[in-house]
Amino acid sequence: MSMTSSAGQTSRRILIACVGNIFLGDDAFGVEVAKGLMGRKYPDGVQVIDFGIRGMDLAYTLLDDYDALVLVDCVSRGGTPGTLYLIEPDIAGVLPEKEAEAGRAVLDAHSMDPAKVLAFAGVLGARPIHTLIVGCEPAKIITGEDDTDLLMGLSEPVQAAVDGAVKMIDSLVGRLLASTPVT
Repeated sequence: MSMTSSAGQTSRRILIACVGNIFLGDDAFGVEVAKGLMGRKYPDGVQVIDFGIRGMDLAYTLLDDYDALVLVDCVSRGGTPGTLYLIEPDIAGVLPEKEAEAGRAVLDAHSMDPAKVLAFAGVLGARPIHTLIVGCEPAKIITGEDDTDLLMGLSEPVQAAVDGAVKMIDSLVGRLLASTPVT
């Protein structure tokens, strides 16, 4: 649902959710983009949150009445490291099939699977909303399963993509705010 400002104009509520693990190299892409977005002056109704690996927090935040979600994350699609992607997923495909499975998925403190978080949010009662993913191709996938896998800092190509991602998100916010709110 939309909210109305004191001037009587309807504005859209947009959540920009940045996710990632700072100990897994390029997986911290969303966290680094959040840093670039925090100083931006967005209109009321646009909220930027660095969720890190806190999937449960994201799921509960999705219970708030947002019109759109922009999820920022590292996305491996086989492209050149540092490639930015804009993905519009089929949200119907991530609706919860089994409540217990969705609950277990979110409770893993060392990773966050956005599809499972969205499914868990659905279990909690969040309605499906227009969702866009701003993703970046990592240079290397680090799982963190072994302590020698831990690596802080982004690779050079992924670090170079952060400013482009901020510009992409600025453009998306403008387009989302200009679209007709869902009522």
